[in-house]
Amino acid sequence: MIRRMRSVFLIGLIGVALIFSLPGSVFGAYGARVEISSTPNPVGSGARALGMGGAFIAVADDATAASWNPGGLIQLEKPELSVVGAHFSRREDRSYGIWPEAAGAQSVAGENVNYFSMAYPFSLFHHNMVVSLNYQHLMDFSRDVNYSLNRATSGVFQLDTDNRTAIRGSLSAVGLAYCAQVTPTFSLGFTLNFWEDWFGHNGWKKNTRETNNGTLNPPPLPFPPFITPPPVPMTSEYSRVDRYDFSGFNANVGFLWNVFPSLTLGAVFKTPFTADLDHEQVTSEYTFAGTVLAGQDGTPVTTRTDEELDMPMAYGLGIAYRFSDEFTVSGDVYRTEWQDFVQRDATGLETSPITGQSLSASDIDPTCQARLGAEYLFIGRKYVVPVRGGLFYDPAPSAGSPDDYYGFTLGTGLGYKRWIFDMAYQYRFGNDVGTSLMRGVDFSQDVKEHMIYVSLIVHF
Repeated sequence: MIRRMRSVFLIGLIGVALIFSLPGSVFGAYGARVEISSTPNPVGSGARALGMGGAFIAVADDATAASWNPGGLIQLEKPELSVVGAHFSRREDRSYGIWPEAAGAQSVAGENVNYFSMAYPFSLFHHNMVVSLNYQHLMDFSRDVNYSLNRATSGVFQLDTDNRTAIRGSLSAVGLAYCAQVTPTFSLGFTLNFWEDWFGHNGWKKNTRETNNGTLNPPPLPFPPFITPPPVPMTSEYSRVDRYDFSGFNANVGFLWNVFPSLTLGAVFKTPFTADLDHEQVTSEYTFAGTVLAGQDGTPVTTRTDEELDMPMAYGLGIAYRFSDEFTVSGDVYRTEWQDFVQRDATGLETSPITGQSLSASDIDPTCQARLGAEYLFIGRKYVVPVRGGLFYDPAPSAGSPDDYYGFTLGTGLGYKRWIFDMAYQYRFGNDVGTSLMRGVDFSQDVKEHMIYVSLIVHF
């Protein structure tokens, strides 16, 4: 009888230890399910626009207007082709109040084709019109989350945990844009965006591997003979891959109004939509104390679910003032309704992708961007050299209140005959942000992001 009670007692302790050593238990309150590393707010593309701080809604006078404000496309006078390349470098300095030994910095870098377009202006029924075909890289998910920590419980439970998580992927869209001149001073346009796998994987993949090594030191038995059981080794390994495939459709609608020859107003509305989110999860290794738990024969376990992701609406207003042919100043304000950002699993359960919690427990507010930019042109006989700069406030959604991100941009280029070359540098940073990514561990991070944009426009 005593032997049986001792066995039950030890099995119970091991069960508790197993719960503590399960993968993800350290951050069992892990928050965000859709971890957008770049700015999550909808912005457009182009080295010229971003060199002006992204304040381009009321300027929008090249083919990138399809991404900022399709109502500005009417300003194109000749067919043009444009391509934009981008390089990013992001550093995240993380801290964990409960486990300070897990603190550290991780960096990621990469390149992408940020934008590509072909635009063609024409006239029909005595009205000027423009059509364009566009590709835009919209959101980036690149992030590494690596940590090592020690856990102990009153001298009974000791566990060393090592976790390595890598997230890679992006979202992009192919757009078909149209703009018409309604009056000599007012134009209206729209862009139809198809978020599909037409140019590679449209989505993201998350690789997680966690190992735990430790010891369970059982207390003395609470019944005769009151002996202390020997230490029990605790080891576990876990490896999982989550792949998300994203597809959907939405539209950008915008107008451009030349109030006066020197003053322009612009506005854009980006429609909300529900995207299909195909989730494939592969658990390739899961062992505890040497026992394989991932599949009865040790083979990977694969599950597939059809989920949905409600993407929020966004809308912005811009103003531009041209002091002269050489000097322009512009400003934008932008709002995104992140409280409507909802993930819905196969059973219909709705959660906030930002926190991983129910909508009622998430408390997500909209974000409001503010952007200010300027451009000065040095105009020669055969060339134009621009100098650009801008400032912006670009908050990210988070529980309670948005995370504050700020930044500045610089840009220049060269225009020669039908060729226009532009480049821009952007620095974006946020301090003590990201608390919604991991809950219950007093988590925060400082983010520093550098981006370089290079674009080429050819007029025909």
